[in-house]
Amino acid sequence: MLDFAPLGAVAQLGERRVRNAKVGSSILLRSTKTPERTETGPRGPFPFPAFPAKEPALTDARPPEHEAALQAAADLIGQADALVVAAGAGMGIDSGLPDFRGREGFWRAYPALRASGLDFHEIASPQAFRDTPGLAWGFYGHRLALYRRTRPHAGFALLRHWGSLMQQGCVVFTSNVDGQFQQAGFDADRVHECHGSIHHLQCLQPCCDDIWEAGAFVPEVDEQHCRLLNAPPTCPRCGGLARPNILMFGDDGWLERRSAAQWAQLQRQLSQARRPLVIELGAGTAIPSVRHFSHAAVHQLGGRLVRINPDEPAVPTTRDVGLAMGASQALAGIARVLGPQWAAAGT
Repeated sequence: MLDFAPLGAVAQLGERRVRNAKVGSSILLRSTKTPERTETGPRGPFPFPAFPAKEPALTDARPPEHEAALQAAADLIGQADALVVAAGAGMGIDSGLPDFRGREGFWRAYPALRASGLDFHEIASPQAFRDTPGLAWGFYGHRLALYRRTRPHAGFALLRHWGSLMQQGCVVFTSNVDGQFQQAGFDADRVHECHGSIHHLQCLQPCCDDIWEAGAFVPEVDEQHCRLLNAPPTCPRCGGLARPNILMFGDDGWLERRSAAQWAQLQRQLSQARRPLVIELGAGTAIPSVRHFSHAAVHQLGGRLVRINPDEPAVPTTRDVGLAMGASQALAGIARVLGPQWAAAGT
């Protein structure tokens, strides 16, 4: 079983604490005794040596040429008994979702907030809901409507199919709150959303521990001014304002019960894997929640890593694979190398 710190430690890497997060720190891992490892790995034969007891530094070498790396990734998929998908914000870009990287990237997506001089960390906070609820729900309401109508790109179907061909199936760890994996047909019981979900709500105060689905709320948003036009959702207990069940900046009221239950389930599922392969997609170092999970999963389960990132593809060892490509392009390339027996229907 993976031995991670409680969800509160993960929360420090979410929207509320990113300004204080130290990139590269092993914040997800407790200091634990590492199980003894042999040349065949901690749980049985694996075609590569087990991960060192100490998490290695990322290699500075450039990734291999794409074709060689695609072949290496395909080989790892063919040898794995479990697929572990670790997804950051870059996973959704190929579906047409906006890129919030940097102030300019955020303002390109939400020009009305540029006019107000509001950064992402200012609008993505419980305080924004207290001070300007119409603006805060304009921002989150627009995102909710966007995520509901956005069709996941073909790479999601490829991952789901590859996992279905493995003995232990597929599990997902994601920092994304958009619900794209569930929309793409992944089993919701095998998805862990470490920062929560925009498709669930909670009380802003909060007055209770209730978390409920947002399906009944259909936001009407003035996109030019980023303002909610209809009534915002309210708490069924106290009648006060509701907010998304998402970890935000400066957030001491996020209810993590749902995410914690997902995490416990994920650990039980991972405990069955003997040759896990982590495919990490679009996860950068600015908010390193997903990268820390990837390294911990590989380290503690004796697996391997395929890192897909157009800007930061460096990997921990030469036996892992780094692809300097976008998610959809890289997954399509791997599928081409794998051949028709691994092809997903409709891709």
